[in-house]
Amino acid sequence: MLASDTALVLFSGGQDSTTCLAWALHHYAHVETIGFDYGQRHAVELTVRPTVIDKLRAASPEWQRKLGPDHMIDLSLIAAISETAMTHDIAIETQANGLPNTFVPGRNLLFMTVAATVAYRRGLTVLVGGMCETDFSGYPDCRDDTMKALQVALNLGMATRLKLETPLMWRDKKQTWELARELGGQALVDLIRADTHTCYLGERGALHDWGYGCGTCPACALRARGYQQFAGTAPLDVG
Repeated sequence: MLASDTALVLFSGGQDSTTCLAWALHHYAHVETIGFDYGQRHAVELTVRPTVIDKLRAASPEWQRKLGPDHMIDLSLIAAISETAMTHDIAIETQANGLPNTFVPGRNLLFMTVAATVAYRRGLTVLVGGMCETDFSGYPDCRDDTMKALQVALNLGMATRLKLETPLMWRDKKQTWELARELGGQALVDLIRADTHTCYLGERGALHDWGYGCGTCPACALRARGYQQFAGTAPLDVG
């Protein structure tokens, strides 16, 4: 427990950010959350966020005590200045530069900068994000080097000593499911399956063994494969 540190978690309402929130609640004395409405195609994630937060509060008296306010920020300018499969109704495909068009240029950089501004105002000392270099779609703003460089830039520009923590950086999706089980047992695994949202297309019509989603977009494919690997080594009663 790092009692002297307080954390602000970038919380979208998806699997990774929910796992990161549980991780922060395990490690820090006080935790707040921040979410962003950036005109995302899968805006349903904004709908599930409050439910996930409420269920995490109810998961234990300790988490209830530690979990502070949630901050929702309007960053719709991202959709206005970009044209990606995450912000517009276009087919998911690979671009000429080799990156998938689900990559939203500058998104994570802006998220972290805005989060740092809120953390500064709130007196919070750690930013926690779900960036991952192990199971990802090649997004350059998810790289460990990017986050380390951003931490330096933010602290230089704001005269702070903020820490940027990325607990999933070197974990694949199977290991992310395992971390959730370590942090919150079967109850947290079930919450992530039934209440979070990760699908790029915003599909919540059918509950699969790994959760809701279209089952075909890159986010669903990663989540499903990781869950199958996780369940294969630790069988779960998924009904």
